[in-house]
Amino acid sequence: MKRFSISICTLALAALALTGCKKDGDMPANQVGTVDLAFEQTVGTAPLALSTQTYTTPAGDQFKITTFKQYISNIKLTKTDGSVYAVPNSYYLLDAAVPATQELALKDIPVGDYKALTFTVGVDSARNVSGAQTGALDPNNNMFWTWNSGYIYTKLEGTSPQAPKAAGATEGGLVFHIGGFLRPNNTIRTVTLPFPTGTNLLIRTDHAPEVHLNADVMKMFTGPNTIRFATLSNTMGGANSVLVANNYAAGMFSVEHIHAN
Repeated sequence: MKRFSISICTLALAALALTGCKKDGDMPANQVGTVDLAFEQTVGTAPLALSTQTYTTPAGDQFKITTFKQYISNIKLTKTDGSVYAVPNSYYLLDAAVPATQELALKDIPVGDYKALTFTVGVDSARNVSGAQTGALDPNNNMFWTWNSGYIYTKLEGTSPQAPKAAGATEGGLVFHIGGFLRPNNTIRTVTLPFPTGTNLLIRTDHAPEVHLNADVMKMFTGPNTIRFATLSNTMGGANSVLVANNYAAGMFSVEHIHAN
C-alpha cells in the first residue's frame, strides 16, 4: 500500500508540473481572451496637441494640426508558430480629438502566444463600394467622399506659413485627405509590427494585456518622399496622396511596449 501511495503522489506531482509548463501548443482548444490596443499620436518626439503646438518638419517647414483622423482595420495577430488569426469586422476610426477612440478592445481572441500585429491603414476596397454602413464606417463621420464614392483613410488638416496663402492671410491651409483604392493611385497600406525582441503577446482567459502603439504623424511628410508645403499642401487622393501613404507605411507605427502581459 505504501508503494502504491507513493506512485499516486508521484503521478499527481508530475501532472501539476506539466500543467504549470503549458506552452502555446498545449493550450485548450476554443478558449479565448481579450487584448486592448492603445494608440498614441506624436509628431516627431512631441505629443500631438491639436491647434496649439507648432511643429517643424525635417525639411524646415512649420505647421499646426487642427484635425487628425485615421482608419485602422483588418487586424491580424500572428502566433509564434506562424499561424494567423484575423479579427472579424475590425474597423476602427481613431480621432485625435476623441481620446476614447484610441483604445481598441479586441475580444474573443484565441488563447496563445503571439509575435506580431498586422493591420490596414485605411478601408479595404470591398467596404469602399458596399454602400451605406454604420459604426466606424458611417459616412456621417466625415471620412467618406460622396463625390468620389470612397473612404478617406487618413485625414490631416492644419496650417503652415509655408503653404500657399489666401489674400490677406498670414498662413496657408493644410488639407491632406489620403484615400483611393483604384490603381495606379491605391493608397491602402498594410503594416506589420513585430513585438519587441524577447516579448510575446500572451492571450489567456484570465487577464487582458494591452499593446501600446505609437503613430508618428511627422512620418507623413518625411521618409521615401520629402513633402514641402510650398509645393504640396492640399491632396484629396491621386498621385500626391500615394506619396504620403508611402511615407507613413514606411515608419509611422511602432509598438512601444506590452503592458500586464
